[in-house]
Amino acid sequence: MAGPVQQEMERLLKEAFSPTRLDVVNDSAKHAGHSGDDGSGESHFTVVIEAPAFADKSRLERQRMVNRALGDIPGERVHALAIQASAPTS
Repeated sequence: MAGPVQQEMERLLKEAFSPTRLDVVNDSAKHAGHSGDDGSGESHFTVVIEAPAFADKSRLERQRMVNRALGDIPGERVHALAIQASAPTS
């Protein structure tokens, strides 16, 4: 079951981008005891998102868009966030 941070991330990304694909993967268990592990079980995530809004955007622009949509989550409530953002292909 997804924790509250993961659920919030999914909601924010759906609202911001209406993605055709969205996977928010909690990688925290792989980093237990490592730097940045706050014991919450929600410290490390991977976001795989595909949305038309990313068309004609550079990789850096797409990552900035995702970070902006997530507000204070990256860096404040989540230690590490890997982002794979793309536009749908025809």
